[in-house]
Amino acid sequence: MLYLVIHIALFEPEIAGNAGNIGRTCLATGAQLHLIRPLGFALNDAALKRAGMDYWHEIDVVIHSGFKAFHSHFKDAFEQERVFAFTTKTEQSYAQVAYLDNDVLLFGPESRGLPQELREMCNAVKIPMKLDVRSLNLGNSAAVAVYEVWRQLEFA
Repeated sequence: MLYLVIHIALFEPEIAGNAGNIGRTCLATGAQLHLIRPLGFALNDAALKRAGMDYWHEIDVVIHSGFKAFHSHFKDAFEQERVFAFTTKTEQSYAQVAYLDNDVLLFGPESRGLPQELREMCNAVKIPMKLDVRSLNLGNSAAVAVYEVWRQLEFA
C-alpha cells in the first residue's frame, strides 16, 4: 500500500489542549505535526498529553525553532506554492484546492491567526462558515482540513 504524507503546521500555538487534539488527529490520519516556536505551553504540559491521550509518544512531531527554520525546512513547498495558510481573511475555500502528497496545511495561533506577511507567502484558504461566527476551534479546523486532503488522496 502506498502511504502519502500530509503536514499540519501550527505557527506559535498557544493552547496545549488544541495541539494535543491536533496531534491525535495527525496520528489517526498519518499526518506529520509541525510545531513552530515559540509555543504557548511546555511540551511536557499535562493538557497536551491529556488531549493527545496515551498516543502522544507515537505522534510524528517536528519542532521548529521559529518560522525561519520552518520555512527553510519546507523551502521547496513554499517555492512550489504547496503551503496552504488557513485564515478567515481570504475568499478561496479550502475545498476548491486539488491537494497533493506532501502539502503543508499551516494554521495560526488561536488568539490572532496568521500574520499577513505569512499569509502572503502561502496559498491562503478558508473554511466557509456563517458570517456571525468569528472562527472555528483550531483543532476542528485542522481536522476539517486534513480529512479533505486525505479524502482527495483517496485515504492512502
